[in-house]
Amino acid sequence: MAATHSTRMLVLGSGPAGLSAAIYGARAGLAPIVVQGIQPGGQLTITTDVENYPGFRDVIQGPWLMQEMQAQAEHVGATMVWDTIVDVDLSERPFRLKGDGGALYVCDTLVIATGAQAKWLGIPGEQELGGKGVSACATCDGFFYRGKKVAVIGGGNTAVEEALYLTNHSQDVTLIHRRDSLRAEKILQDRLFKHPNVNVLWNKETVRFIGGDDPSQGLVGIELRDTQTGELSVLATDGGFVAIGHHPSTELFRGHLALDSDGYLIVEKGGTKTNVPGVFGCGDVADKIYRQAVTAAGTGCMAALDAERFLAETDFEVEPA
Repeated sequence: MAATHSTRMLVLGSGPAGLSAAIYGARAGLAPIVVQGIQPGGQLTITTDVENYPGFRDVIQGPWLMQEMQAQAEHVGATMVWDTIVDVDLSERPFRLKGDGGALYVCDTLVIATGAQAKWLGIPGEQELGGKGVSACATCDGFFYRGKKVAVIGGGNTAVEEALYLTNHSQDVTLIHRRDSLRAEKILQDRLFKHPNVNVLWNKETVRFIGGDDPSQGLVGIELRDTQTGELSVLATDGGFVAIGHHPSTELFRGHLALDSDGYLIVEKGGTKTNVPGVFGCGDVADKIYRQAVTAAGTGCMAALDAERFLAETDFEVEPA
């Protein structure tokens, strides 16, 4: 028989936002349950060097930071559950959610911190060469391209950060951007333009990824189209990293909660409340602008505080399991 879990606060997602919400919720006596999801620890578990999280003078490792945050959440009273939610009923309180294995989760308040996943280009060769030269995570796969030619596709913070990271492994990094200026933060652009191992190709649209005649070769080049002249060219490369942004993990809530045109949770300005009382959104699932670990953690704190206030203002109690 599938288990039933009842809690004052259920947290979906275990990245910086979800774990911060769990820490604050536990300290408020809400005994939160954290459903960790498909990727426990979130995006930071596939990030190596972290140099911009407050409180650490030296560079730290993303997986280590998430392990410490989880340990802190458990220490103050949060419970971690390795499960994935597949169905939700937010039509009435208590909210009821179903796990992949059939477990039922009943909660007074729900904190959604399911994050966002990398976007793909959807062009020929992308799927076929995935893991054979094409990747969406330089920090995961950059090591395999030591001394080889690599290219990063995109023009925002993610693309520039990936390109700079890859210079740790390669002396030949090319950033491909379909426009004539980058959207990344100025400090990142300055680093990129000053780096001797990075070349930028402007006004180039990626058409397809090209594999070698021998399937064992994997990626050998990227076909590009000049956005001004239409001229086609091929950039010889061993690795192609797609860094064009992310899409929020909100499919589960479509039809249940208000989403914007890009699929992000709509929350009140300056807060975390969604259009359903008692449901709160935090982290990258509701943030398309900043998308940083520290901002995710901050909104996780906000979500827990909002949930605590919501419970204080209602007389509702979780029904016995």
